[in-house]
Amino acid sequence: MSAALQQHAALDPRDRGGPAQPLLAVSGLRKHFPIRGGLLNRQVATVQAVDDVSFSVAKGETLGVVGESGCGKSTTARLLMQLMRPDAGSIVFDGDEVGAQDGIGVQDLRRQMQMVFQDSYSSLNPRLAMVDSIAYAPRMHGLPARQATQRAEELLMQVGLNPALFARRYPHELSGGQRQRVNIARALALEPRLVILDEAVSALDKSVEAQVLNLLAELKARLNLTYLFISHDLNVVEYISDRVLVMYLGRVVEAGPVEQIYGRPRHPYTRALLASKPTLDPDRRTTVLPLAGDPPNPINPPSGCRFRTRCPYAQPRCAEVVPPLGPPMDALSGAGGGHIVACIVPEAQAGTEIRHVA
Repeated sequence: MSAALQQHAALDPRDRGGPAQPLLAVSGLRKHFPIRGGLLNRQVATVQAVDDVSFSVAKGETLGVVGESGCGKSTTARLLMQLMRPDAGSIVFDGDEVGAQDGIGVQDLRRQMQMVFQDSYSSLNPRLAMVDSIAYAPRMHGLPARQATQRAEELLMQVGLNPALFARRYPHELSGGQRQRVNIARALALEPRLVILDEAVSALDKSVEAQVLNLLAELKARLNLTYLFISHDLNVVEYISDRVLVMYLGRVVEAGPVEQIYGRPRHPYTRALLASKPTLDPDRRTTVLPLAGDPPNPINPPSGCRFRTRCPYAQPRCAEVVPPLGPPMDALSGAGGGHIVACIVPEAQAGTEIRHVA
């Protein structure tokens, strides 16, 4: 962890394990959804939405999560918030395992970890005024009504909305950007340490998106927050993140500091994602598809490496071995620094010429 992040983490009096202990540590997280059918409504198949996902989030950092639609990003976020129960795996928050007998309970977890959803309108109760939506959670956790309302008005001010103008408005009376600011204020009402942002700016136009991103950066510095930022927009993730996690078909394929992921990606899927970024430079137009085909069906994913059916570097052993997450194969030559990749083909990691196998 950098010196800035260490100082950032040390400012929080709720910090239990010190700056070296991750605020969130996830190990072997798995969620499979059964598909039922037939005359007796029996289970006929399983959607492997999240399969053996492990990562950590350091105190004071922003971890960006990217990947195609259906790769398991949002399901992972909901598992972390205990909106659905995982089939396997452990979630440890600042040294306390979630749900364990001597760990942290769901109610206590949600006081310290909150989530901002993509759809700003459906996230809000249409029958509640903005101040009541923000004050609801503090009231449910025992704060007197008057103090909860006062806190809600203060939070409206912090996210750039004048309480005199917006406190008594309803969701339909606000723009998309204003509603998302309210959702951010509501997420901060319990003074959390970690905020999960699931496509929080993807539905906004670019000018409003920039304003909300700057607001998130300001709030992080002022309130000593840690972010888990999920997005399809690779440019936004590069701008706001300290580290990046790349997911494909329910698994993590690469993770590392944002400079290394964007500067020298090691997994062929990550390189394909970055090559697909739109550009306004006419000299950098994409003339060849960076990645062919659609992701495989998560009901019956490929054996071994799940990316092998679309990978130009795929070899026979890729179908037999599930690639473990580990340092790049040329880590001794200067790579590393927390950069890990799930690939067993040296040419694929280096992006060199394909070696043909007889």
